[in-house]
Amino acid sequence: MSAPLPEFTLLHPHDVDAALAAAKAHPEARFVAGGTDLLVNMRHGIGAPDTLISLSRIKALRRISATDDGLFIGAGVTLAELARHPVLRHYEAIRDAACVVAGPSHRNAATLGGNLCLDTRCLYYNQSDWWRHSNGYCLKYRGEICHVAPRGKRCRAAFCGDMAPALMVHGARIELATADGTRHLPLEAFYLEDGAAHLVLAPDEIVTGVYLPPNDADSARSAYTKIRIRQAIDFPLAGVALACDPVAEGLRFRLAFTGTNARPVLVDLPEALDSGANDATRDDYFNGLEKLVQRSVSPQRTTTTQPHYRRLAVAAMARRLAVGLAAGSAAGSAAG
Repeated sequence: MSAPLPEFTLLHPHDVDAALAAAKAHPEARFVAGGTDLLVNMRHGIGAPDTLISLSRIKALRRISATDDGLFIGAGVTLAELARHPVLRHYEAIRDAACVVAGPSHRNAATLGGNLCLDTRCLYYNQSDWWRHSNGYCLKYRGEICHVAPRGKRCRAAFCGDMAPALMVHGARIELATADGTRHLPLEAFYLEDGAAHLVLAPDEIVTGVYLPPNDADSARSAYTKIRIRQAIDFPLAGVALACDPVAEGLRFRLAFTGTNARPVLVDLPEALDSGANDATRDDYFNGLEKLVQRSVSPQRTTTTQPHYRRLAVAAMARRLAVGLAAGSAAGSAAG
């Protein structure tokens, strides 16, 4: 049973500098954008900050800019805006992911930055306070043990954001702002394999947006898919993004996953698919891809479904996407 929201002061800075100044003045404050994750956790008694700093009125975070150097997407852009923005037709996996996050009302409020900073999730963590108190608090919040892996010293809660893997396969870099300036990281470097501390984001930093390199929509293709208990609202049990680029040797794939680890996982494929390969060779390639995915993810007992099912499911989804994109690339080449 969710409790009412605790009392808090809500601040509305109008630019990034003012937001950072507010955070410095209120060290225990939390930044909030759409609030679709943070406010739910607060109702569950997971954190009770006395101050929230809203980023919703900062216009600089709401811009999408296309240049010869690529694309910039502000952290405050809503997922609904991403899903329908025409420039995202060149980044299919990102558009796919934005279209399937939660439900329509969530996407109207939820932001790109919020989804990238989504808290990790676990069957033992995302419960009401009375449930967690009755069953014993966990390592992630107020407890001393991970109920998923009691002998371990690391939280196994899973990252379940949809946007991160879709951005990763497109080579995204994330921009973080502090009072001293900005820094940029490959998006995959923004995450750590620790469910209790899975972001490298410092308390005095704000995610201001992501940069994407140019994408040749006539040759490069991508897609995102996921499984969840219900086909709306629910977080992914597992999700996979895949991008396919023509190279001299044939087709090069980039894969990334969510819902299986404490961080989104980017997988490097050492070999390209030979464009002249026969059916048997192609089957061997996709079999190898599927096995590599199974070895690369480590789902734990953080959901109501078994870890082995999620491992097999994410591998099967990766293979299905790869086969489909390869066939589409071949058809495009033939048409050209």
